[in-house]
Amino acid sequence: QQTTISGARMFEKVTVIDGKGHLLGRLASTLAKELQAGQKVVVIRCEEINISGSLFRNKLKYYAFLKKRMNTNPKKGPFHYRAPSRILWRVIRGMLAHKKSKGKAALDRLKVMEGCPHPYDKMKKMCVPRAVKNIRLKPGRKFCRLGDLSSLAGWRHNDLINKLEAKRQVKNAAFYEKKKAMAMILDSAKEATSAETADIDAQLAALGYGDIKPNYASAADEKVAGGEEEEEEDDE
Repeated sequence: QQTTISGARMFEKVTVIDGKGHLLGRLASTLAKELQAGQKVVVIRCEEINISGSLFRNKLKYYAFLKKRMNTNPKKGPFHYRAPSRILWRVIRGMLAHKKSKGKAALDRLKVMEGCPHPYDKMKKMCVPRAVKNIRLKPGRKFCRLGDLSSLAGWRHNDLINKLEAKRQVKNAAFYEKKKAMAMILDSAKEATSAETADIDAQLAALGYGDIKPNYASAADEKVAGGEEEEEEDDE
């Protein structure tokens, strides 16, 4: 299950982002702002991030990037990461003042990884609508998968991650079926014992433990009632 990340959800303990189906640059710019504001972010399934443009075009761009190095001493940089998670990390780093203390602190709040390891497989994942490929990219335009680009650049764990992800999805599907079965059993048990627990439910409702209504419902009712009274006065 996924929900969206926005300003209203900032300053939670940790926000887990599912990278699948997001565009690389748009996702990175949104996360850079969140990190600067103090939010801790974890990005999973980085290998499923998308980049606009065909795989061949992006491969040529990345091969040109691999040629950029220091003439006299290449071990001093620049360093060319092959793993999808490190590619995303480097893109975000370029959007931060990473040589200053505030930029270093922002990068320390970021975790990136391939696949969906424990404990994030049991946590709620978020998506970023402004970076979703299906929303931002025009239908018919070419795009590629970051994991495929990394494989061409020298990353050797694409098959392993796909294998682990398939295993995890089978396990999660079995867990969800079991959860639905338990929910049906609980609902049927509630219906079967509703007559026996009617008195107890009434007592709990009197104490305020009945059906929970949102706070804004009463205010809306009052507003509607006030509007009706004004209409009656106008009619008079």
